[in-house]
Amino acid sequence: MISNLLRTGLLCAGLLSAALPVQADTVQNAIDWAQRQPGTQPQQAHAARKPLVIAHRGASGYVPEHTLAAYALAVLQGADYVEPDLVMTRDGQLVARHDNELGLTTDVAQRPEFAARKRTQTVDGVSLEGWFSEDFTLAELKTLRAIERIPQVRPGNTRFDGQFEIPTLQEIIDLVKSLQLSQQRVIGLYPETKHPTHFQQLGLAMEKPLLAVLKRNGYASAKAPVYIQSFEVENLKTLSRMTSIRLIQLLWTDGQPYDQQALGTDLSYAQMITPKGLKAIARYASGIGPEKGMVIPRDAAGNLTTPTSLVSDAHAARLKVHPYTFRAENAFLPADLRSGSDPTARGDIDAELRTFLATGIDGLFIDQPDIAVRLREQR
Repeated sequence: MISNLLRTGLLCAGLLSAALPVQADTVQNAIDWAQRQPGTQPQQAHAARKPLVIAHRGASGYVPEHTLAAYALAVLQGADYVEPDLVMTRDGQLVARHDNELGLTTDVAQRPEFAARKRTQTVDGVSLEGWFSEDFTLAELKTLRAIERIPQVRPGNTRFDGQFEIPTLQEIIDLVKSLQLSQQRVIGLYPETKHPTHFQQLGLAMEKPLLAVLKRNGYASAKAPVYIQSFEVENLKTLSRMTSIRLIQLLWTDGQPYDQQALGTDLSYAQMITPKGLKAIARYASGIGPEKGMVIPRDAAGNLTTPTSLVSDAHAARLKVHPYTFRAENAFLPADLRSGSDPTARGDIDAELRTFLATGIDGLFIDQPDIAVRLREQR
């Protein structure tokens, strides 16, 4: 008897064939592969139920991140939102990559026709060598293929290296809308603007193109199933003056947002998580996305300790809290929840998730969305 996952996958592939014929087969390959893995059967997720399950770069624990296959698999596993990190091309198009440097996530290093594009530049105050999205047109980027970003931790994902294109934001939206038809539920978008100050300095400001694509597809209000997130502040403040779409201030454990560094202010992430700082964030954003250690820190041995007051302080400021990033492999888990010494093996992520859910968080970013969906259903 054909499984629900395969039945849904076939319908998804059929819908994709019309809009995205180049990748329909590879999306189906990813679905077929996921069906054979333990613990990846689809769950009945409900978009209105909290906490939200946000597929971090898609189902990136199973398929190379920021590919249509990763997003499709995440939806089939029950994720409420899919998260594309967005960078700009030379001709002003929005595409999904973890960073504007392409060497870790594409096969550009094996493409002799682009060897001369390799260069060194400063991005957000850091000197980087590689190939950069802003040096390529969309047509050129479409000739590249995605590869697994962390093959040392996810060697199984490398079987898909070379199969998937770099998707545009529009292609991701087309996919989401197709899957909404087959899944009969709302699926949200959770884009992140990557390096907005850097792109603004290049004459490739992201705010207007992003809002134009969203508006063209019916995402234009606070009720739309979309959040826009950024580690920078001025980027979000600019967006808050241009749209009523919900915004999320991302937070890191130390240092400053890069735009604040560039502006010469003293605003730090540490200041932003104080009650006063959270109230300031609430003037332009609907929530925060803290690194998960800011919610529950680890001790010197790498074990979870007790929760901080961040969740309650944020809620007092009427901010949602969506921490990142939950991953099932030992390499990313607290020391006391690891299983053996193999960094690629799965540890007790269930225990980690239950501990964080008990703090009252409103959602979470995860590379294996099926695990969080299963635990949420049990709750």
